[in-house]
Amino acid sequence: MTEKLPFGEDASINKLPLFCGLNYQFWKVRMKIFVESIDRRIWDAIENGPFIPKDEKDNVSTEKPWSQWTESESKKAKFDCIAKNIITSALNSDEFFRVSQCALAKEIWNILEVIHEGTNNVKRARKHALIQEYEMFKMIKGETIADVQKRFTHIVNHLIILEREELNIKILECLDRSW
Repeated sequence: MTEKLPFGEDASINKLPLFCGLNYQFWKVRMKIFVESIDRRIWDAIENGPFIPKDEKDNVSTEKPWSQWTESESKKAKFDCIAKNIITSALNSDEFFRVSQCALAKEIWNILEVIHEGTNNVKRARKHALIQEYEMFKMIKGETIADVQKRFTHIVNHLIILEREELNIKILECLDRSW
């Protein structure tokens, strides 16, 4: 049974989804769900970067020295450390060494994304290829209905993921311009 699973592991709500370099999209979704189930603030550190306590003087914001952090600020800043630990614990040695020099969980996540999904241009090209595959979709001789459904679902799910990511990029670009 386990040889059919993409990571050779048993599924469990308490077990970290391991990533060995294959089927990144599947791992990425499972990893997000796993991290959010622990604490959404950990996922926030991955998605948006770490909390960095700041001092505000004369409308100028500067980073606070670590020694001046309050207990509350230390707790918020710790989510990045927890996120780094969770992500790196989910990687095999090859994947780990690709990101081992990263200082932030967000950096690790972004590097894994670029390595396994490509840049925005690569994602757009993949989207166009999937659209073409969708438009040309038909049953292959000797294929079962279950196989057809599996192939079709795979195409549609990947298109949905790519569309969602493209929308998020456009929203971020708009936000950047408004600042």
